[in-house]
Amino acid sequence: MELTKYNHATVVLEQDGTTLVIDPGTFTAEAADLAGAAAAVLITHEHADHFDVDAIRAGLDANPSLVVRGPAAIVEQLGDHGGRVAAVRAGDAFEVGPFSVQVFGEEHAVIHRDIPTIANVGYLVNDAVFHPGDAYLVPGVPVGTLLIPTSGPWAHTAAAVDYVREVAPQRAIQIHELLLSDAGQQMNVRMLGTDGLGGVPTTILQAGEHVTV
Repeated sequence: MELTKYNHATVVLEQDGTTLVIDPGTFTAEAADLAGAAAAVLITHEHADHFDVDAIRAGLDANPSLVVRGPAAIVEQLGDHGGRVAAVRAGDAFEVGPFSVQVFGEEHAVIHRDIPTIANVGYLVNDAVFHPGDAYLVPGVPVGTLLIPTSGPWAHTAAAVDYVREVAPQRAIQIHELLLSDAGQQMNVRMLGTDGLGGVPTTILQAGEHVTV
C-alpha cells in the first residue's frame, strides 16, 4: 500500500489501482480532484482544514461510485446522496475495494473550555495506517504507521510524546503541520523520534511525497 502526503491533514492511500482519501481539507488545493478519483473519502471531523465541503460535493458529482464516511455532522452538511454518504462511529468497520477500515474514538481534543467539543473519529486502514484526526486517540490495537498531528490550537508536544509512546507504532509520519515553521517541524520530529522522547522513527513528508506502508 502506498501513502502519499498532501498539505496538512490530507493523505491518500493507494492499493491495486484504487485510492482512499482521508481528510481532504481546504488547505489541500487538490482536494476536489483527489475526491473525484477516489473509491472512498474518510472524514475525521467537520473542521474545514479536514473537510472541504465544496471539494467533496464536486467529487460526489464527478464520480458516481464515490462513497464518503465520517461523523454524523458530515452527512448533515453533504446530504446522503442515495446512501453514498453515511455516518460512522467508534466500533464500526467496513470495506471499500481492497481497503478494510476500522473506526475509533468519539471526540475532538479540547481546544479551549469555551469552545464546544465536536465529534472526531480515527481510522485504521488495512491494520496498517492510523489517522487520528484532531485527537490523541489510542486505538488499543497494533499500529504499523501512526499519522501524528504536530500543530494546532489543541496540540501539545508533551502529550504527543506520551501518545506516541502509548500507541507504540512501528513508525510515525507527521501530519497537521502547517502552523509550524520548518524549524518547529524538525524540533517536534526530533522530540518524537528514535533518539528523542518518543522513541519511534518519525518522518517528515513534503506534500506530494509518498512511502510504502
